[in-house]
Amino acid sequence: MVEQKLLLIFATLTTKIVETKNIKNMEKLTGKEEEVMELIWNYGPCAPKDVVELYEEPKPHINTIATMFQNLEKKGYLTHVVKGRGYIYTAIVRKQDYGRTKLGSFVSRYFDNSYLNVVSTLVKEEKINREELLDYLETLKQTK
Repeated sequence: MVEQKLLLIFATLTTKIVETKNIKNMEKLTGKEEEVMELIWNYGPCAPKDVVELYEEPKPHINTIATMFQNLEKKGYLTHVVKGRGYIYTAIVRKQDYGRTKLGSFVSRYFDNSYLNVVSTLVKEEKINREELLDYLETLKQTK
């Protein structure tokens, strides 16, 4: 129990240290690396075997996941502490920060770097209605 609390404190501290890290300059993740990071973000500090257990059958081999953890650490997304004969890895890039970067590149690539074009598309495709948009604009006015 104490060990789990210490790992959570470690995870919190390392995440706060990297909050300001410029993710845009970090090496891009592959689709599988993003998938593993998603599991780590949801699970918290973990070992490769923990992530393997989260997969449905057929589960990836432990060596595949362990190698992926090492690559994610080299790319700057994870760090580790020694626990017994193994390692416990912790994400040092927050999911929100990574998502913000991905959103920015998506908008740049598919919407000519215009967030207005994104909102326009959402309205046209009826993913957001006019009233929701007006309510949000009113909220923005009140927070200024």
